[in-house]
Amino acid sequence: MLAVDVVLGVLGAGALWLATGVRVVQQFERGVVFRFGKVRSGIKEPGLTLLLPVADRLRKVNVQIITMPVPAQEGITRDNVTVRVDAVVYFRVEDPILATVQVQNYTFAMSQVAQTSLRSIIGKSELDDLLTNREPLNQGLELMLDSPAVGWGIHIDRVEIKDVALPESMKRSMSRQAEAERERRARIITADGEFQASRKLSEAATIMSDTPAALQLRLLQTVVEVAAEKNSTLVLPFPVELLRFLDGMTPKPGSNGGVPSAGATEAPAAVAQPEEVPSVPPVASVPELEAQADAELEAGGLLFPESEAEAEEGPEERPGA
Repeated sequence: MLAVDVVLGVLGAGALWLATGVRVVQQFERGVVFRFGKVRSGIKEPGLTLLLPVADRLRKVNVQIITMPVPAQEGITRDNVTVRVDAVVYFRVEDPILATVQVQNYTFAMSQVAQTSLRSIIGKSELDDLLTNREPLNQGLELMLDSPAVGWGIHIDRVEIKDVALPESMKRSMSRQAEAERERRARIITADGEFQASRKLSEAATIMSDTPAALQLRLLQTVVEVAAEKNSTLVLPFPVELLRFLDGMTPKPGSNGGVPSAGATEAPAAVAQPEEVPSVPPVASVPELEAQADAELEAGGLLFPESEAEAEEGPEERPGA
């Protein structure tokens, strides 16, 4: 009986020893074993792990991807604009031994490195890049974080800038700039549309001038479009050539038989007096001239009028007087 009791005691002590040395490693964890304070080279995989109860210590390391938000950092950009930028870092432990031995708290260390790197990125970048061109900044920030993280056994999966906070004055300035830019684009688009429309209208006018029937077809199409509206509008096509003909036949103001203008009823300021025309003696008819010649013959002969030179000499100087 004594031997049986000894055997059972030994078996119970062995079972207890095995029970205290058994550990369970989860699927998302890796185990680092320290034996008498010295790390073992092997990494314990997920599952049951047998350890020496007194000599070994197991340190479990999470190898899942850790999402670490970076607190908002305030800085001045290269174009002298004060901004507040926050980011997020995605990383995971790639070497559990280095993450356990080389750094005391790798999560806190990564947070501090991310904050300093984010401040450095803000000082090297311009405001437009922070707002519209973030992908190169994310890559640069990832490179800055990856340099110390490699020695800690940490792999950086992704780094992204989340938000950029601007001062209120800068927001108002940017809104005014954006409004002016939109107005400029609207004016350019309107002017370009007018230019293209005028070019097409010019080409259409050239074609219609060569083919007058095209103008009639366009007129009929316009009538159809207006009639399709189901309204009370009455459209009467009127040839433009007829208007030109009537305009040419209409007498102009001031011409003979013309219609007086609207201002013709007003009294003129001054009326020019016609010049006096000298009176012309009436011309005698042929019977009167014949009767006058007969009377002169009966009286002593026909008398001819003297020339102007003889009339000036007088009767004394006349020959034969």
